[in-house]
Amino acid sequence: VQLQASGGGMVQAGGSLRLSCAGSGRTFSNYAMGWFRQAPGQEREFVAAYIRSGNIRYYADSVKGRFTISRDNARNTVYLQMNSLKPEDTAVYYCAARDTMGDVTTPAGYDYWGQGTLVTVSS
Repeated sequence: VQLQASGGGMVQAGGSLRLSCAGSGRTFSNYAMGWFRQAPGQEREFVAAYIRSGNIRYYADSVKGRFTISRDNARNTVYLQMNSLKPEDTAVYYCAARDTMGDVTTPAGYDYWGQGTLVTVSS
């Protein structure tokens, strides 16, 4: 499975961006897809996850109500719509996929990672 993230860029506070994560290979069997982010000097943190079975979504408290994760199965693509962006959202955003059940909010357990896309929010 290969994941290709895109859509990052620079935006002013209050603006919006949509990240995309295109998957190729055996993506149809992925249990869950997730987005994580990592700011300079910080650990990688959970942002959002989509569990294919049951169409379940999880969000970090810091992005709840502002970000939306969605999946287009026909295109093997996961999106992260980010609205009302804040300077503290600035980070490199990574998409990931996991094949097995488990805690989707931790990086451990994810089997595949995209290369990351930089989001910069200016005040």
